[in-house]
Amino acid sequence: MIRLAVAGMAHQHVLYIFDELAHQPGVELVAVAEPDPALLARYEDRCGGVPAYGDHREMLSAHDPDIVAVAGVYTHRADVVADALRAGAHVIADKPLCTSLEQLERIEQAARETGGVVSVLFEKRGYPVTLAARRLLATGTLGELTLVASTGPHVLRHRERPPWFFSGAYGGVLGDLAVHDVDMVLAITGARDGYVVGSTGNRAHPQYPEFHDHGAMLLVAGPVTATIDAHWLAPEAAAGSGRYVMRLVGTGGTAEMRWTDGELEVATHERDTWLEPLPTGARPAEDVVTALAAGRPPEVGTAESLAATRLALLAQRSADRGGVVEPWKLTG
Repeated sequence: MIRLAVAGMAHQHVLYIFDELAHQPGVELVAVAEPDPALLARYEDRCGGVPAYGDHREMLSAHDPDIVAVAGVYTHRADVVADALRAGAHVIADKPLCTSLEQLERIEQAARETGGVVSVLFEKRGYPVTLAARRLLATGTLGELTLVASTGPHVLRHRERPPWFFSGAYGGVLGDLAVHDVDMVLAITGARDGYVVGSTGNRAHPQYPEFHDHGAMLLVAGPVTATIDAHWLAPEAAAGSGRYVMRLVGTGGTAEMRWTDGELEVATHERDTWLEPLPTGARPAEDVVTALAAGRPPEVGTAESLAATRLALLAQRSADRGGVVEPWKLTG
């Protein structure tokens, strides 16, 4: 039996882990840790009566878990991830993995020293639309991928957010929201080098001077140029939390990945517009939990998690420095 523990419940993405446990008879939830008693109470029914701790280090010492799922306050995650790795556990992390490049270096060092896996829950990889789009790219239907344009609108509902969300503990809008699409660009291009430029700002929420409500980045990934915007300005009266779309432009055609609507619209030089049939998708934590429980590498492993996080944080640093160009190169 694989022993899994949860460290931090500051974001509702922790439900990805709780929900996945119902599909994993070989994985047992053994303990949870969360310093905020109100959050422990909110998820009490999902914890199944396992021991609960206010300090993740006490939990790690008492239960020796094989896997630790991390979903706490953003700027605290790096310490939890490093502590879990050094306690001998693999880590499944909600995004963002951390909030600074310095924190990322600490995580990378801990992973290198321990050999533990760090896997960020980039759930867009398992969406039916994504799987169908990657199939089109693999078969050459779109020709050679050239341009990517992605938009990530999110509804803020700021009165429902905790105070830390609007402070330095948040990290930044590009590090938080754009990282999903950065991972997608790396996954579909296989690029190993390029550069990023970022820009962020606060237009709608001056009462939170440390919080930027919108951002955009230019990501050059090998021969592909991607533009990614992400923001907290989606209309709050509209249904849902925002319409996420990524457009792929190739030398032979174009595909629009409408993740929120569950559609993939395609057109090529030989065929007019059609909606591509979609395969069955995967649950957000399905691949990583199944893989770690079986002792095999997950699709999003340490290298993929660190790479996407690094590029998003470089874009955030670029924005913080007025839009300077940040070169990047993946090694290993």
